[in-house]
Amino acid sequence: MTEKYGFSGLRARLDEAITYGTHKEALKLARQGLSDARSKALLGEIEYFKGQLDLLEGNFTSAIEHFDLAVKHNPADGAAYNDRALCMVELGIIDEAFYYFDKGIEVEPDYATIYHNKGWLLNNIGRHSEAIAYFKKALGLEPDRAVTYDNLADALINLFDYQGALASYRKVLALLKPGSCSEIREKISERISFLEDKIIKNK
Repeated sequence: MTEKYGFSGLRARLDEAITYGTHKEALKLARQGLSDARSKALLGEIEYFKGQLDLLEGNFTSAIEHFDLAVKHNPADGAAYNDRALCMVELGIIDEAFYYFDKGIEVEPDYATIYHNKGWLLNNIGRHSEAIAYFKKALGLEPDRAVTYDNLADALINLFDYQGALASYRKVLALLKPGSCSEIREKISERISFLEDKIIKNK
């Protein structure tokens, strides 16, 4: 068992805050993680949460240094590879980012987030079919990932699969916690209406 597993719940909450929460909430969780890691003298976790704090503040070069140290202490930490890759994307280093996504998949093949994020990058650079394959891998590991259905819908729209996109957006609404993410719900509802109109016009 690697040292990160004692922090899996906190890491998951941090990931959720980054995706559907607020910047303030994410910072609070990252600081909590760093404090807990220091109290337990877990060097890999200390570097990981330092990296998260830098990433959240837009200090991507410094974050990369911390994620590299996290991996040095814990070579099986797929999340550190994943977040390093995300920092590289922010710095415009796209091609090399794929190496770190793939390395993360290699060391932690059951980590759904890294498949999602590789799919997100593939979709953003126009490789939509490849992106869909990675989104499906992520969903195979975590079937209730609302954010992955959201991104899957976007990739399907790019391939003109409006029915598939509509089903994916409806899945997002079904998976979001009741009463949460009102702005996201509103945007997705607008997209659903747009797709329903598209489908009717194409009949």
